[in-house]
Amino acid sequence: MNVLGEELEPCSLDPLTGFYRTGCCENRGDDPGLHVVCVIATDEFLTFSQAVGNDLSTPMPQYGFAGLSEGDQWCLCAARWQEAFEAGAAPMVRLAATHLSALEYSTLADLRSHAIDA
Repeated sequence: MNVLGEELEPCSLDPLTGFYRTGCCENRGDDPGLHVVCVIATDEFLTFSQAVGNDLSTPMPQYGFAGLSEGDQWCLCAARWQEAFEAGAAPMVRLAATHLSALEYSTLADLRSHAIDA
């Protein structure tokens, strides 16, 4: 289920995202990072994320990761989205592709304030 109480939609197949690399920000209970917020990357967010120790823009071919660029959709850790939100650097969110468990870290109102599908 997504944060709207509906069936979870895919986030991205290119780049292939999700903790389980299914394209969905699903939660099966074994993802310690809770990669459940479907975001649209911005340069501002990528710079913020790198500054706090999570470089998402540098390719890491050894892990099959091409690096993110502005406009890419990605399943982001719920705690990282909230941290970016509090710092004024949160990326936009696709609510229909954001798992319900994101509400453990953020309010629906905060997610809606950055939603492209509100």
